[in-house]
Amino acid sequence: MTWIYKYDEDFIYIPGEDREIKDEEAIPDFYTDVKPPDGLYKPKYNASKNKWDESATQEYIDSLRPPDPGPSEIEVLQKQVADLYYLIALGGA
Repeated sequence: MTWIYKYDEDFIYIPGEDREIKDEEAIPDFYTDVKPPDGLYKPKYNASKNKWDESATQEYIDSLRPPDPGPSEIEVLQKQVADLYYLIALGGA
């Protein structure tokens, strides 16, 4: 048995459409037996090289990342306490 991986007419991988075929079966159109590697955001099959490439733009990849949450409440409080200690130390000199 061989796993095959589906791509659309633009050669973009279609997740969830993987399937297994018998070894003697021909690979249907819009499928390949080359597994897309982990880590690609939008795998695109390159038939001439028989491999998957990244087709996502950096802008698209950045849009998938969650925004920076900023400092936590504890970090803010720690900084405020450190600032107060500094002010107290200056006042005592």
